[in-house]
Amino acid sequence: MQLSNEELKIKIDKLKKKLDVTVVAHFYQRDEVFEVGDITGDSLELAMKTKDDDAEFVLFCGVGFMGQSVKVLSPQKHVVMPKIACCSMAKMIDGFMFDTAVKALNEAGIKNENILPITYINSDVVVKAKVGEMGGLVCTSSNAKRIITNALKEGKKILFVPDRCLGQNIGKQMGLNSCVIGDGSDLKESDIICFDGFCSVHQLFTLDDIAFYRKKFPGIKIVTHPECDPSICDASDFVGSTSQIIKYIAEQPEEQKIAVGTEFNLVNRLREKNTYVLSSTKPECPTMNETTLQDVYDTLKAIDDGEPINEIFIDKDTQKWAKIALERMLAL
Repeated sequence: MQLSNEELKIKIDKLKKKLDVTVVAHFYQRDEVFEVGDITGDSLELAMKTKDDDAEFVLFCGVGFMGQSVKVLSPQKHVVMPKIACCSMAKMIDGFMFDTAVKALNEAGIKNENILPITYINSDVVVKAKVGEMGGLVCTSSNAKRIITNALKEGKKILFVPDRCLGQNIGKQMGLNSCVIGDGSDLKESDIICFDGFCSVHQLFTLDDIAFYRKKFPGIKIVTHPECDPSICDASDFVGSTSQIIKYIAEQPEEQKIAVGTEFNLVNRLREKNTYVLSSTKPECPTMNETTLQDVYDTLKAIDDGEPINEIFIDKDTQKWAKIALERMLAL
């Protein structure tokens, strides 16, 4: 017999009290999964909070690269995931494709010693390790501008992977020249050279959506994430990371109408009134929504039975260089 969500929550709560485990949930998770999280937040925020937590087991509700980041920063912990879901953006680049991107810069006359790679945290641990080994570092959507500003002091070309939108949006904010590998641009003329990756959810928002809401609600604020296309961010009133969006909206008067261009589960929880999803379709991340309460319960039960499932393991060399790339970011 299938249990209801309320029955599952009771069982989950009992196991959490029994076991040395912390349940961690990303903002984009389903409401019922988000509600059982002991630690909630954005990807890097979760990895940092979990690093300071004493539990032996981390049950991470999110997508694969996030669980990897927790393991990289807390190698002594057992990191398990109800579902090792794949972020579509992170899957767009692997170690081989990173090497191919570097080769494209080499063929354009840019030597390795003149390249500083930066990877968005939404990337596989192998990519983070390759970036770290080349002297590069990780960034998030909230600190990308600061990371790039500091990186430019080295006088090198920045190879930004995997999200072209974030790289180009930050470049625009800073008045820098940017391009995407393969778009026909002269790579040597660009300050930021972007890999051609993107978030499938944040590509759903269009200029027509913005025009519709501005016409329907004069004075509405358009709020978007920098993973959106640059044209969408240019037409927005505020562009920011998940945590920055939450803060911005919390500071707005309750009567202020706001249309938000990011993942549906987060938007749905922001506030009760005058908040709209900036899309004619539901911008729901399919992989973030794979995890169910039943999955959380099954994973806790497996720990209780002494046979943990879906545990994250990272080889020693990859762990070393990925950690260096993350720690270079944290040092800033």
